[in-house]
Amino acid sequence: MAIPVDVVIMAAGRGTRMKSRLPKVLHRLGGRALLAHVVDCAARLSARQAIVVTGHGAMEVEAACAGLTGAAGHLSLKFARQEPQLGTGHAVQQALPLLADDGVTLVLSGDVPLIQAAPLEFLLAQCGGQRLALLTLDMADPTGYGRIVRAGAAASSQVLAIVEQKDATPAQCEIREIYSGIMAVPTRLLRGWLGRLDNRNAQNEYYLTDIVRFAVADGVPVVAHQITDATQVAGINSPLQLAELERVFQRRQAMALMEQGVRLSDPARLDVRGTMTVGQDVEVDVNCIFEGQVSLADGVRIGANCVIANATIAAGAVIHPFTHIDGEKFGVQVGEGARIGPFARLRPGANLGAEVHIGNFVEVKNSTMARGAKANHLAYLGDATVGECVNYGAGSITANYDGASKHRTVIEAGVHIGSNCVLVAPVTIGAGGTVGGGSTITRDTPPGALSVARGRQVSIANWQRPVKKKD
Repeated sequence: MAIPVDVVIMAAGRGTRMKSRLPKVLHRLGGRALLAHVVDCAARLSARQAIVVTGHGAMEVEAACAGLTGAAGHLSLKFARQEPQLGTGHAVQQALPLLADDGVTLVLSGDVPLIQAAPLEFLLAQCGGQRLALLTLDMADPTGYGRIVRAGAAASSQVLAIVEQKDATPAQCEIREIYSGIMAVPTRLLRGWLGRLDNRNAQNEYYLTDIVRFAVADGVPVVAHQITDATQVAGINSPLQLAELERVFQRRQAMALMEQGVRLSDPARLDVRGTMTVGQDVEVDVNCIFEGQVSLADGVRIGANCVIANATIAAGAVIHPFTHIDGEKFGVQVGEGARIGPFARLRPGANLGAEVHIGNFVEVKNSTMARGAKANHLAYLGDATVGECVNYGAGSITANYDGASKHRTVIEAGVHIGSNCVLVAPVTIGAGGTVGGGSTITRDTPPGALSVARGRQVSIANWQRPVKKKD
């Protein structure tokens, strides 16, 4: 729009029905705070700014906003405090000092996370800087919502008022068109209307919806854009409603992935709690969770019951069932054609080259493994640099921590590490070398050598085991 858009987001409520110490707008849907979804939507509208009206848990909410990422992280955010909370009109009054009269104010709710940009763009166009525009919905059961009162029965007839349920007559309670809580209004007009609000109503609150009758009295057109998707304007007031909208959100994610060609074994058993990019011919089995930023290249296959967070998985890699990958802030890289799992764990800084094999109950952290390296079972690689075609035996570990500092282990190309070995860092195992099973290696080994460091085997003939004494 040529007219600047300022978004006011209501986020002051306590949310008592959530039965939680956490402010309601910070409860998570799809891995992100409810409020973050709303701020994201404001950013997609190219809003000039978003003003978050806080109250209950204000410091916690404002601190959380400082850490927003994605589209939300690029929007100018300001805050207005509503203390005490005296109604929706009172909330917007707190934002007025931060609003300029040259713009349109779009009012959103911080607990309505699934609103999309498209209906809001249409609503802003209807407002056009001249009209009061309301987003409405026809509901079979409108209980609890403000009713849209029109001059006539036709859906196109003039909007006269919004009546809150507690103030509605029996006839008005029969109206099925409800106000969603979202409106677009010219700021210069909003300023005057907010000054005329009073709290003479059943709840003794200052209703934002009262500005509709002020607009009608002033001869300003009031228009309503009625949508059909109730989930877009559904608010969250309880754990049950949160769970219901989580499934709606995840279904949307699954549909978007399948439209890109991803084969999901069961779209109902998938959770995407972040951003996910995919190539062609990606397959995902059931009960998988993706968090943070995940990239799956062409031909990647993800087995059942995997949890993958902040990872980049190259073409043709296979992640077998029950694998846990979490790159946190450092990320995890899995190379082309790699085979990971089942029951493997990749931690931050794991950087695996092409055709690497990581087997069951193997943990890798802050380590680089070159092409073709293998650790097939029951092993730990931490703070290690592993060369090409290394074979790392079952039960072997890098002892990378001395109680105060971490140290690095270097295993050069072609090395064979036997079973149940301990490599005490800092240490380098020379190229092509072999470490005998059960060895504890504390010094560098030369290339091509067999290194064995273990106690000499002793056999005592005719040795008698201790016998438990009888009472």
